[in-house]
Amino acid sequence: MGFNIVVGQSGGPTAVINSSLAGVYETAKKMGVDKVYGMKFGIEGFLQDSLVDLDSLFTGDMSIELLKRTPSSYLGSCRFKLPELSQDEDTYKIIFSILKKYDIQAMFYIGGNDSMDTIAKLSTYAMTISSPIRFIGVPKTIDNDLMLTDHTPGYGSAAKYIATILKEMICDSTVYNIRSVTVAEIMGRHAGWLAGAASLAAGDDGEGPDIILLPEVPFDPEVFLKRVDDLQHSKSNVIIAASEGVKTKEGVYLCDLVSTAGQLDAFGHKAILSGTSRYLSDLISKNLGCKSRAIEFSTLQRCASHLASRTDISEAYMAGGAAVKAALAGETGKMSALKRLHNHPYLCVSEMVDVHAVANLEKKVPLEWITSDGTHVTKDFVHYARPLIQGELSPMFVNGVPMHMHLH
Repeated sequence: MGFNIVVGQSGGPTAVINSSLAGVYETAKKMGVDKVYGMKFGIEGFLQDSLVDLDSLFTGDMSIELLKRTPSSYLGSCRFKLPELSQDEDTYKIIFSILKKYDIQAMFYIGGNDSMDTIAKLSTYAMTISSPIRFIGVPKTIDNDLMLTDHTPGYGSAAKYIATILKEMICDSTVYNIRSVTVAEIMGRHAGWLAGAASLAAGDDGEGPDIILLPEVPFDPEVFLKRVDDLQHSKSNVIIAASEGVKTKEGVYLCDLVSTAGQLDAFGHKAILSGTSRYLSDLISKNLGCKSRAIEFSTLQRCASHLASRTDISEAYMAGGAAVKAALAGETGKMSALKRLHNHPYLCVSEMVDVHAVANLEKKVPLEWITSDGTHVTKDFVHYARPLIQGELSPMFVNGVPMHMHLH
């Protein structure tokens, strides 16, 4: 019997999640793995025995290069919460029966906090039944909120998109010589890593955003309005970057003050956060009497592969490859993390960490990286994030638009 593996993708996609898939696949084949299967629609699809043979889909170097440049999750995704073993062992038995059916010795799951929960549960169950099957997590999330890793594949590209689009938006806001405020709403439910990335728009050719609001700091409308008013005495156009997850000191999302569309997903998270920028824009217009507009970056932050960071692509690939090497070495219940060795010059390597210490936890922006008034980030944040957005990987254009890989 040969050594077979299966890989899946889960949660919200990123611009580089497919680069991690490429890393898993290419490393596996180079190390002599016989069969590489892919889960269609994550663990939810796996439970329905929905697997594809990646060897028949990735037919050469061109396939891999296209995969690296393809946004979203090539294999499809899901938001499926694996039940607790004590509540439903049958689900685990189904998973392991399918693993046996395909003679799979290792499973890899590319995802965020909740995906690491799946790997943690399956690796624990495997030990409980004395199964030799190995389970390894590969980190992925634009939110950059995974524990035990310096940063997360997907974050650098989202940060690059945010900084780039915000720079262009700032240029647009200065067209007319009138007082105005522009509020950009950026993803981030509980952690402000993405909103903080707006600071990267600053450079020799521009100041960047004037205010950055993060979920780590409770929103104070009086402090906020005073800061905007003070800024308008020195400049005509004020630019604000706000995380979608900003809350009042009472713990109420600002978006809930303008919308009640707050349903929860399978993991108990708010499935939709939208409206923070509209709330802030209306607050400014009503209290300061100036033109104000709201712009939501929305899902564009996670699917803009044409603006992906080459650093991010390389590290996503490295994380996928490191996971395979660890599994073939006999490790299980781990996640392939990124470890920063140097900033100047920037150097990052992979290391394996206990997935149980990652699952269901969130890494937030250190408070010392946020200014004392809570309206911006410090130079330490910029020094942390700047290396992650370096470099580009040009799309392969056909008929004027990028070419992508699609699973049919």
